[in-house]
Amino acid sequence: MSSSAPRIAFLHTGAVNIAPFGALAAEFLPGATVVNYLDDRIVADLGDDARADSVPERIGDLVRAAAAGGADAVMFTCSSISELAAPAAAAAGVPVLRVDEAMADAAVRSGRRIRVLATLPTTCRPTLGLLQERAALAGVEPEFTSEVIEGAFAAVAGGDRPTHDRLVAAAIERGAAEADVIVLAQASMASAAEAVSVDVPVLTSPRLGVERLAQSLAAR
Repeated sequence: MSSSAPRIAFLHTGAVNIAPFGALAAEFLPGATVVNYLDDRIVADLGDDARADSVPERIGDLVRAAAAGGADAVMFTCSSISELAAPAAAAAGVPVLRVDEAMADAAVRSGRRIRVLATLPTTCRPTLGLLQERAALAGVEPEFTSEVIEGAFAAVAGGDRPTHDRLVAAAIERGAAEADVIVLAQASMASAAEAVSVDVPVLTSPRLGVERLAQSLAAR
């Protein structure tokens, strides 16, 4: 990384994440130049057999664009594509961080019963896979359960944040009775954590992820 203020790229699959990540970058990386890359059809195309195979190449193209633009690091803000971080980084020659890795590390340290909540089915599998990977590295064997919250993603995608937060908050309350920690799989769910009070930790990825990004850049 150059001695000047860092240039960081966020790769989004939904415009809803641009402003929150910009605010976190200003908090943890003051003075950094932030560049946002958006492909808002990726989540839909992951569920389309005719287009799903195009996603890795599209992600790779965006990461290469970030590298060509001088990015010191790229962060994927969507858990549905987080498994593509390592191959994209290798191909583009730039560090690529998963927004949910720091959250996963915190989750496996927080208790044995981990409840994963998502608003998209495409997010559950990669999130559970990441949690299992980080648990193995930590030498622990948690129990995982998960739920896809019906209607929540459609609400937020349509601009109805209050309905999204209400549905997610209700799922948090249901899950908290049988979990030691709640994991909100998508960055777009973070606002719902503020609307509920339960007796177990509710972990979200944006703050933890950007904090780890800042630590990574500071260590270089």
